[in-house]
Amino acid sequence: MFDWENMRYFLAVGRFGTLTGAARALEVDHATVSRRLSALEEQLNGRLVDRQPRACTLTAAGQRVFELAQAMEEGADSIERFLDASRSPLKGKVALSAPPVLVANFLAKHLADFRLVHPGVQLSVSAQSRLVSLGRREASIVLRLTRPQEPTSVARKLGRMSFDLYASKTYPFLGDPSGWEFIAYDSASIDVPQQKWLMKIAKGRPIVCEIGDINGHLAAARGGAGVACLPCFLADQDPALRRLAHETPPLSRDIWMAVHRDLRSAPQVRAVTDYLLKVVGEHPAFRASV
Repeated sequence: MFDWENMRYFLAVGRFGTLTGAARALEVDHATVSRRLSALEEQLNGRLVDRQPRACTLTAAGQRVFELAQAMEEGADSIERFLDASRSPLKGKVALSAPPVLVANFLAKHLADFRLVHPGVQLSVSAQSRLVSLGRREASIVLRLTRPQEPTSVARKLGRMSFDLYASKTYPFLGDPSGWEFIAYDSASIDVPQQKWLMKIAKGRPIVCEIGDINGHLAAARGGAGVACLPCFLADQDPALRRLAHETPPLSRDIWMAVHRDLRSAPQVRAVTDYLLKVVGEHPAFRASV
């Protein structure tokens, strides 16, 4: 017999292709992943992974074990989802994953009201830009700015988030686009639509700094560092910022909600999804551009 916990670490290595990637996903250190993987190989008396300096490659045996372990994981998760869906109505914990900008600047403001309406439901909210798996129970519900693609998920569009250029009202080049300097994303976010849109507008003008999240862009723009691409629902309400005129077509991104199909009828999960439909759908900045 083998330790299923060790198998979970092996699955992460197989999915991410490196010990570092698996460690980051599991929120443990690199050494723990290596130790768990070695223990599993010892228990199974066989090598599952070829460890190379920059990557981990599954052996032929490792690939087959990986496929079988995925099926085992899905079966175990299905049991837990069934139990979650059959528990007492409107009680229990619901894990919600959403982009940091929505968590900090929108969802957090509604937590007290949700608690009043559903006192038996405990929301566990994670501010995450990375894709999380509903199938692997990394969350019960996800909000994303791209449509979730997991085949076992049920997705619904809630609204649309518009973006535009903003700078501090004290920024010295408000009326002089030739002097604009831009606040961009770091290299880890080079492919996000906001970055591509901003760089198209910048057209070779200086990038004054790179920051990895929108809340950092907001703070930098408030401080007068330069011009930032910000969500309109957030920046339009900020008295320190001004929207800038430009000729590039506007940018917007759809807001999607997804839940695993096995959980969508669970009373506590349904309470959260219904509430999200209400608060996002009623917000004028999101509703107006759906």
